[in-house]
Amino acid sequence: MDLRIFTEPQQGATYDDLLAVARAAEAAGYDAFFRSDHYLAMGDRSGDPGPTDAWITLAGLARDTSTIRLGTLVNSATFRLPGPLAIAVAGVDQMSGGRVELGLGAGWFEAEHTAYGIPFPALGERFDRLAEQLEIVTGLWATTPGERFSFAGRHYTVTDSPALPRPVQQPAPPVIVGGHGKKRTPELAARFATEFNVAFSPVDVVAVQFERVAAACGAIGRDPGELVLSVAQTIAVGRDDTEVERRAAAIGRDVADLREHGFGGTPAQLVDKLGSWQEKTGITRAYLQLLDLADIDQVELIASEVAPQLA
Repeated sequence: MDLRIFTEPQQGATYDDLLAVARAAEAAGYDAFFRSDHYLAMGDRSGDPGPTDAWITLAGLARDTSTIRLGTLVNSATFRLPGPLAIAVAGVDQMSGGRVELGLGAGWFEAEHTAYGIPFPALGERFDRLAEQLEIVTGLWATTPGERFSFAGRHYTVTDSPALPRPVQQPAPPVIVGGHGKKRTPELAARFATEFNVAFSPVDVVAVQFERVAAACGAIGRDPGELVLSVAQTIAVGRDDTEVERRAAAIGRDVADLREHGFGGTPAQLVDKLGSWQEKTGITRAYLQLLDLADIDQVELIASEVAPQLA
């Protein structure tokens, strides 16, 4: 099973904070370092010193790391136009030597839109825009040298694009779709995704959503086995109960809730939980949400005591 570190820098982080975690994750042998795509802190956090832009950050990490994969879980389709997004991701893919992955979703956090002057359409329109963005981004990347790409949609029109720059990864960087929608989300995953992710949900909910995605794949003649299945959960992992409780308190979370619904516990307990989730859902990848970016020790602990037992 792949283990990936997943961060939420909108809660308050500098580029140097993220770089320290990314380099620690790389040195410890994690598969990837991912970040969210948000512009406003959630909960009672001030967000100071302020949010960082996802692709500006990842461009820097592309040059300041060398082996670890990099990506977003997930970009909001409301934040960027699809053509410039495809250019940005392809550019960072070149800068990283082919280590980039794109997670793309409809967007949901209205407050960050109003805080920074970003239009926030109704849910149906956001999904319509997401579908067109996925069509355009993947279409641009699939355009071969010498050809041009065009697309006419309700919200976006692309005419005679040279589809440059081309990403290093061929046929394209992996695309991640995720969420809990019962119909449109699985359909979009079946059409466009390399990976499907369900975040912060109980195992039975995850299993049902994966079944919907498999059915959507079958409906269009795609083998659902082509999709990587993944989950994301908050971590509070410690060598003993005292350390687990300390880590839960540091991120303002209830330790009992993290043990039951998240990935809280000792390394042995996390190994057992991940094994159970794999058996029940078929996941082969887990994103470990690290909310305390100063806690490099936890990153190293999981790498040394959990990852080897999942290989």
